[in-house]
Amino acid sequence: MSKIGIFYGSSTGNTKDAAVKIAEKLGVASSDVHDVASGVTDFENYDVLLFGASTWGFGDLQDDWEDYQKKLTSANLSGKKAAIFGCGDSAAYSDSFCDALGKIYSIIKEKGCTIIGMVDAEGYSFDASESVIDNKFVGLPLDVNNEDNLTESRINAWLDQLKKEI
Repeated sequence: MSKIGIFYGSSTGNTKDAAVKIAEKLGVASSDVHDVASGVTDFENYDVLLFGASTWGFGDLQDDWEDYQKKLTSANLSGKKAAIFGCGDSAAYSDSFCDALGKIYSIIKEKGCTIIGMVDAEGYSFDASESVIDNKFVGLPLDVNNEDNLTESRINAWLDQLKKEI
């Protein structure tokens, strides 16, 4: 089985909660779940990388990711598989829903990795997102503020998809 590392940034705990839930469902050890605030960049130890970030304000990356994205930019991800997940607010920030996923995607798409885990935008309520390409999100968007009742089923469906793509 592929070794999975999860790297997330979280200010309010929502993205951390999602990272922990994803790790538990995939059987990923807690030692392989990393808060990007710690600066950990041991990407070479993993076959599959999951990156999690929330979107703040009008499309900004979560604060810890502001510094961490520089580390990711200089990383060699050749031969790895990578997927992105994150939290956003589709009601208050409908014009920039989960833009953080798109920001991470724009960094890793040129890093030699295979990006997996695209999610159909149908079924989401939002006006615009830089994380949508050809009517698919570049990863798993979650809205725990407005659609928490869908979080569990969205995570489960995404993980079923990832298991096939890994």
